[in-house]
Amino acid sequence: MLPNGWKISPAGRTLTLGDLPLNMQLSASGKLLAVTNNGQSTQSVQLIDPKTEQLLDQKELGKSWYGLAFSRDEKQLYVSGGNDNWILNFSTKNNKLGQADTITLGQPWPKGKICPTGMVVNKSNNRLYAVTKEDSSLYVIDPAAHNILKKVKLANIAYSCVLSPDEKTLYISLWGSDKVAVYNIAAGNITTTIITGNHPNELLLNKKGNTLFVANASDNTVSIINTLNNKVVETISTSLYPTMLTGSTTNGLALSSNEKTLYIANADNNCLAVFDLTKPGYSKSMGFIPVGWYPTNVKTLGRKILVANGKGLTSMANPQGPQPVSKADNSGYHTGSTPNSKLQYIAGLFKGSLLFIDAPKPEVLKTYTREVYANTPFTNKKVAQAEGEANNPVPRKPGEKSPIKHIFYIIKENRTYDQVLGDMPEGNGDTTLCLFGQKVTPNHHALAKDFVLLDNFYVDAEVSADGHNWSMAAYATDIVEKTWPTSYGNRGGSTSFEGGRPATYPRDGFIWDYCKRAGISYRSYGEFSDNGKANIKALEGHISPKSPGFNMDIKDQVRVDAWQQDFDSLLTINAVPQFNTIRISNDHTSGQRLGKISPAAAVADNDLAIGRFIEHLSNSPIWKESVVFILEDDAQNGPDHVDAHRSPAFVVGPYVKRNAVVHTMYSTSGFLRTMELILGLPPMSQYDAAAIPLYECFTSKADFTPYKVKPALIDLDRRNVAVNESSKRSALFNFAKEDAAPDLDLNEVVWKSVKGEDSVMPSPKRSAFVILEIKKDDDDD
Repeated sequence: MLPNGWKISPAGRTLTLGDLPLNMQLSASGKLLAVTNNGQSTQSVQLIDPKTEQLLDQKELGKSWYGLAFSRDEKQLYVSGGNDNWILNFSTKNNKLGQADTITLGQPWPKGKICPTGMVVNKSNNRLYAVTKEDSSLYVIDPAAHNILKKVKLANIAYSCVLSPDEKTLYISLWGSDKVAVYNIAAGNITTTIITGNHPNELLLNKKGNTLFVANASDNTVSIINTLNNKVVETISTSLYPTMLTGSTTNGLALSSNEKTLYIANADNNCLAVFDLTKPGYSKSMGFIPVGWYPTNVKTLGRKILVANGKGLTSMANPQGPQPVSKADNSGYHTGSTPNSKLQYIAGLFKGSLLFIDAPKPEVLKTYTREVYANTPFTNKKVAQAEGEANNPVPRKPGEKSPIKHIFYIIKENRTYDQVLGDMPEGNGDTTLCLFGQKVTPNHHALAKDFVLLDNFYVDAEVSADGHNWSMAAYATDIVEKTWPTSYGNRGGSTSFEGGRPATYPRDGFIWDYCKRAGISYRSYGEFSDNGKANIKALEGHISPKSPGFNMDIKDQVRVDAWQQDFDSLLTINAVPQFNTIRISNDHTSGQRLGKISPAAAVADNDLAIGRFIEHLSNSPIWKESVVFILEDDAQNGPDHVDAHRSPAFVVGPYVKRNAVVHTMYSTSGFLRTMELILGLPPMSQYDAAAIPLYECFTSKADFTPYKVKPALIDLDRRNVAVNESSKRSALFNFAKEDAAPDLDLNEVVWKSVKGEDSVMPSPKRSAFVILEIKKDDDDD
């Protein structure tokens, strides 16, 4: 069981890889397999014998990203150097990687913004073609002379490229759009573009070169293109059910040796879709194969299927974080890692894996297919009608009425359950990990006690980059999922994950876009906006002009003051929107930077702001038809004795149960699904459609008693005054935007600010979840 409520049961045999493998390439003979690991922690390239299934060699890389290409004679391996803006050229001799030569494309980040991604080399090894995601270009390179022969601007950021067998044409996937560019090598320019699905990424040509397969991540499809006329002749849907909802995230392609079978990696469904291509234009689904968590790439060798899983195989209990490993271990981890090494940061806890799967016979494929469906909580029935109970204030399907008319959705920053509520005896907490307990957060504790305590809630995200996307769309695109680890590893790259960069947006937009299309009034107070400036088009004209975005120098009291003034003015003219998003985010803290608000004071400021918000709303005329949802966009890296994704979350309102403890496993997507059902909106992805709505938190018997704010019990103006190692580390942190500071370091200095400078912060844990399954209806099989 994964922390998002989905399950995996990987087929085949496993070899542990590094952090976030994004690409793998077979040499021409099939004797060598190269893998590039592009995660937040250690990045590397690995050389594997795909026949014996053993690791042959590996090299740690400072920066890398996706691009891999063997020379035809297998003597060289070209590897993207990521935002160092070069291509590494490794010699390959005796199954080992030699010293790397470099082909420089420009100055390293941030002076140069290039980042080579997909690349391919011709048969003569005298032309190397590399496409890029930062300057959206094609580079034509003479690898021997290290010369850039030509640079061609592309219409959008690129992902991969493939060269036709006659070496006359290069096909390029334009990742942030819905097109494949066709580059004529003789003419030296883009001759046409082919419309595909949304977010095309992986490309695959058959041996003859007359058929191009394009994986479209945000459409859950594969476009099959006749390269003789550049026309799409067929579109394959890869999802487990007939649905237009995003969430399968198609991103890997491989053909069987006879080219009659196509294997397709669905990253967010954790499976391969298998299609029979025997009859061109009439591809037929054969079934599914269960693989690991977030498969990113697939290849075939003979009757063997190779699958790279970006997030590995499981989310398990791990009380001490990743452990030191021996040099004989093939995991690719550093040896001798310390208890506080980067390997214990949540973004680096996922170690990728490589599966070797024997091509299944029909009867085995049927068994595999049943497993995939059993692992998947999503069904089309849940889209039409959510699991729940009759006469609940939360409807089960659009069109049903709810006594709740106004939703207030508060987004906070980066805390785990144990950090805040670990001292509540009613819940599953660990008091030794509680940093901001009753004395610091009296309102959080009162809301959890007076309404519902949720001790089994998990964020769908790892960090704020994907966290704000999950919080507002129940989905993070493949662009977000695959690029944030690089920037979080201080390796450069474009960010703007909270609006401002359309290439990262979900295909159908965020929840505000859904409200706009449905005619539901909405407003944002600092989320995806800042002091009157909207980050996305849907919020233009729908934001509070005085509500600040993320800024640790602005107290949360200011945010609540701005909301209260705006709310009261709208209340006067009976114009309070149905859906409201409010950023109250100073629980992020500024660490121990000298002169800044101390961590405890910052969290107490956040607590008082939440309490004031609830008190003001509960004394208003619309309290009787309102509900407040509060969650963290991500849990980040704080310690928690159950899992690093477990986080405090709250539901408050007249129709919310009183003095209740709810142990049901909920997620960010489940919160969104609950809001959608109240508003009459459809689900935005397969994740919120599949998630358990919060029916158990609600009651049809309303209690309109207003909430009385609990005063702060510590000084909200308390500043950091100690000069110590933590304050020196904090001085180097970037607090200009959320998560710009190194999060493991930040959480450690926050821990020491409460527990003492000499104390040691425990590591986050990973859990093997065990919950009771809800039996699906027979006709969902």
